Amino acid sequence: MNRESTSLKGFRSLALIACSCMAVATSGVQAASADRAERDHIKAEYRMDLEKCGSLSGNPKDVCKAEAKANEDKAEAKLEADRNPSAKASRHMQEEYADADYKVAKAKCDALTGNDKDVCNKEAKAARVSALETAKTNKEVADRKADASDSKNDAAYAVAKEKCDAMNGNAKDKCIADAKLNYGK
Repeated sequence: MNRESTSLKGFRSLALIACSCMAVATSGVQAASADRAERDHIKAEYRMDLEKCGSLSGNPKDVCKAEAKANEDKAEAKLEADRNPSAKASRHMQEEYADADYKVAKAKCDALTGNDKDVCNKEAKAARVSALETAKTNKEVADRKADASDSKNDAAYAVAKEKCDAMNGNAKDKCIADAKLNYGK
């Protein structure tokens, strides 16, 4: 009877593990499916935007196509940043936005001639450089905040540990364990 009870417990444990694995696999499939659906939606919007450009000609058509492509690029960059949130992903998204806006601005400049075209191109390039520098600055600020947070955490841990040094035995051990838990050490 005891062996049967042990085997039944083992079987239940294996069944529970199998169910857990299937749940994890299912959630991964659902996430991939949702990602694929979102990418399909982005592509469909891009095709619809391109269709709107069909009745145009010349530079307005080129600008329309550039705007459609920019919207697609921005949506894909945002999807990627939302899927993998981090300072690096955010910066990459901002860079993609800057590049997309720059391409649209350049397409608009193509309708101009002479000095007006030169000024337009310089303004487009300046706006791109400004946006890229803003993205770089935002990342640097996020990095500095993270560093400051780490420094504050280290200082608070040192204080908590010092307080524990006044204790003895189990109380000291528990105090140190709690400090490590609270400050991620």
